[in-house]
Amino acid sequence: MAKKLTNVNIYKFRVIIDTEEDVFRDIEIETDATFESFHRAILDAFDFEEGEMASFYMSDENWAKGLEIPLMEMEGGKSKKNLSMSSTKLNDMVTKPSEKILYVYDFLRMWCFYVELMEVKKDKPSTIYPRVAMAYGDAPAQDSKEMDLFGSEFDQEEFNEFHGNSSEEEEEEDMFGEGGEFFDESDFDGSYKDSDY
Repeated sequence: MAKKLTNVNIYKFRVIIDTEEDVFRDIEIETDATFESFHRAILDAFDFEEGEMASFYMSDENWAKGLEIPLMEMEGGKSKKNLSMSSTKLNDMVTKPSEKILYVYDFLRMWCFYVELMEVKKDKPSTIYPRVAMAYGDAPAQDSKEMDLFGSEFDQEEFNEFHGNSSEEEEEEDMFGEGGEFFDESDFDGSYKDSDY
């Protein structure tokens, strides 16, 4: 929830969504806010609804995924310290401009956001944080991206093989037999029509 603070440090992040068009938001947020607050601020800034899984990943100049900060605490994975967004503050992980973070939202649609700390500054009087300081480009609709059920590891051929689509006609032939009929009509004399079912 946004709140008015006084005499605190503010982070200004540039958050770029991974789309064909150039779309980004500059978000200002308290340095001691949690990653969960930042997660909500990003969703608000891009008009996305909450309700999907998400993770932040500490990153480097090449945007590689590093330490994971998931929405909920999980054992194992890249988050060795059992971190979570609700228990981790921004200033625990980010300290100086140019540091980078990857934010992934909705693991089926895989919305990816490139986050870079632009500036550390003092808050402005009568300003409520977090806030969008600058918006560039129109955010895509949240459901405009197709769901990727298996990730990029599967190509179309592997997908068909997994689901059996490539052999669907062969299976149908086997079911009906070589003559293309599921049953032999001569086996039935029609007497069932007069039964008391």
